[in-house]
This record gives sequence, C-alpha cells and structure tokens, in this order.
Amino acid sequence: MNKALMNKIFITLGFLFAYRVLAYVPVPGVNVEVIREFFNSNSNNALGMFNMFSGNAAERLSIISLGIMPYITASIIMELLAATFPSFGQMKKERDGMQKYVQIIRYATIVITVIQAVGVSIGLQSLTGRAGEAAIMLDINSFIAISCASMLAGTMLLMWIGEQITQRGIGNGTSLIIFAGIVSGIPSAIGGTINLVNTGEMNFLVVLAILAIIIITVGCVIYVEMGERRVPISYQRKTVMQNQNKRIMNYIPVKVNLSGVIPAIFASAILMFPSTLLQASTNKYVQMLNDFLNPNSYFFNVLTFLFVVFFAFFYASITFNSKDISENLKKQGGFIPGVRPGESTMAFLNEVVGRLTWSGAIYLGLITTIPWVLVKFMGVPFYFGGTSVLIVVSVALDTMRKIEAQIYMNKYQTLNAVGL
Repeated sequence: MNKALMNKIFITLGFLFAYRVLAYVPVPGVNVEVIREFFNSNSNNALGMFNMFSGNAAERLSIISLGIMPYITASIIMELLAATFPSFGQMKKERDGMQKYVQIIRYATIVITVIQAVGVSIGLQSLTGRAGEAAIMLDINSFIAISCASMLAGTMLLMWIGEQITQRGIGNGTSLIIFAGIVSGIPSAIGGTINLVNTGEMNFLVVLAILAIIIITVGCVIYVEMGERRVPISYQRKTVMQNQNKRIMNYIPVKVNLSGVIPAIFASAILMFPSTLLQASTNKYVQMLNDFLNPNSYFFNVLTFLFVVFFAFFYASITFNSKDISENLKKQGGFIPGVRPGESTMAFLNEVVGRLTWSGAIYLGLITTIPWVLVKFMGVPFYFGGTSVLIVVSVALDTMRKIEAQIYMNKYQTLNAVGL
C-alpha cells in the first residue's frame, strides 16, 4: 500500500482516537455516577439515542457530550437558507463565498451549542441519585458558566477534528465521528445481550432473529448503496478525435440513493434537538410532548420516516444539478441518445433523478423504521434502529470507495512517472 495512503489512514485513526479520549473527559463539577444512573434508566428513550450518537459521552457528561450534532443542525439550517434564498445559494458556488458560508455555520454552531449546554445544565439542577446525592457539586451559576465553556470547547474540538479528517485523512470527518461513536457502543451492547441470555431474560431464538434482521438490513443497505442508473452519452466524431488520447466518460452515473446517509443524520439531529431541551422541563404538558418524541414510540418513527423522505429529496436536489450537467455536455459536444441538448436534456435528467430519488427516499425511510418495528413486536427490552446500521454501513462503504480511489490514483501517478 502506498505510503501517502497509509499516512492518511493513520491520521484518520489518530484523530478518531483523540475523539474517543475526549469522550472520557467529564465537565468539571458533576457527579458522573449520578449522570450514569440517569442515562441507564433512560436508555430506551431520546436520551438513550442521543447517548448512542455521542459515543456514550453523554452518560459521562463529557466535554463532547453534545457530540457533533450542533454542527450538523447548523449545517441543516444553512442548507435550508441556501435553498430558499438565492444569495446564500450563490455564496456556496463562489470560492471566497464558500469560506464565508462555512464561517457562518461555525458561528451558528457556537450559538446552538451554548443554548443546548444551558438547557442541559439547568436540567441537571434537579437531578439526584438513588441515595439523594446531587448531580451538580457546584452552585448553579458557576456550573452553567463552566459547563457552557467546557461543552463549547469540546464541540469546537470535534468540529475541528472532523475538518482535519476530511482535509488530511480518508473519508468524511463528520460522518466518521458519528460512525466511531456508534461502533464504540457495539461491544457493550453485545455484552449486555449475552447477560440477558445467561439470566434467561431473553430467549436465544430472539437473539438469532435480531441477528438475522441486522444481516438482512446490512445486505439491503449494501445492495441499494451500490446501485446506480447509467445514463448513456454519445459524442460528436470531432470531439472523439480531439480527445482520442484522453478518457471520455460515456455515461452519467446516477445513484439510487443520491443523498447517502445525510437524510438519516439530519432527521436524527432535528428530532433529538428538541428532546434535549424538553428534558429540562418539569411541566406535564412538556413532558407529554417529550414522551411523543421517545424513540420507542410510533409517533417518533413516523416522524423519522417523514423527515428522512423529505431530506432525501431536499439533499438530492442540491447535490445533483441537472442544469450544470446539461450545459457541460453541450459545451463538450456530448448528448444523450434520443434527447435534444439543452432544456430537453435537463428535463430528462430531472425525470430520471426524480424516479430514482423517490425509490431511494422510500428505501431510506423503511430502513430507518422497519427494523425497529420488527424488534418492537419481539418485545426486546432495548432499542435497535435501522438508522445506526444505515450510518455504519454507508460510512464504511464510502470510506472504502475513497481508499480504492486513492489506490487507483497512486497507480496512475506511478505509471505517468515511468512514462507509461
């Protein structure tokens, strides 16, 4: 394997290791045991899901207990603004504008992190352990200031780690951070399942059924994520002769799932954000609303399905620009057989993408909800979601593709260097 690729892999692993170390650094002034007891008793609701995405950092009230979700929430807001207001959309297309766009996301992340940190700090004020010990060992004003500063620093560190992985390592840094957080909880989940089987609380056949569901889900994710529609392209004879020594793409690859794992991450971020704030309230109506947002409720999973479908269409419309593709084809002398260049090509591509996105959106919605429904009917006492499986498998596939692309690029560079 090429040395440059090995360096990128080691850089990625190093930053992910630093992320896992940060997960064990608690916010000053908290009783970690009380926090852990609280999360253990709420493992099957929104807090349990939030804890899973943070890599179990939330149950330790680590400085990165808010995870990368504030950054993702800020990115969602900016994507919506870019799709709504042309000035923000134009900002993304320009080099200098993109830097300003990213900077706005960072500032929005700071605001969201502070709001969430204050909500968590106030909520911990009334939290006590089984023996009556308080969760906070400082006065509330000092603790709010310390926790806000600590969590803000932790979230900014995570955001920086994600950017460094994207720029200097392999794969998308934000997705890999979420991937590492979910994977880190697999050993404890396996250990907990073994204990349930040993104590007789869970039948071994149920474990086999859950394993079968996971394998089928993984197989479906791999099958669909690798699927694509190849729209054929033909070129004028003049263009072919001019580029006979160059590789000309003779098709446009359109993936079945154009938006990847982003809709599932966006949906989870949006649904977990209000849950984090609502946990701090003791109002019965607010608590009733919080119960509706419990990941073990049907209402939550219906919302998840709808949000995933919406974001699948929304993100696909951003990532696939049929107008630019049709214009580039026209400039290069290329055309789709049987379709006129220009507006007709753009309409044809929009039709193809629309059909594929509809199928991809339904697939994403079903993958994120159906496994939960099956496990719910089995009466399993812990939460299993297709969202986590989808994220893990999709991120793993994407990282493998980028490693393969890097290997092929290194081979081409070697051949060019020796004159072949």
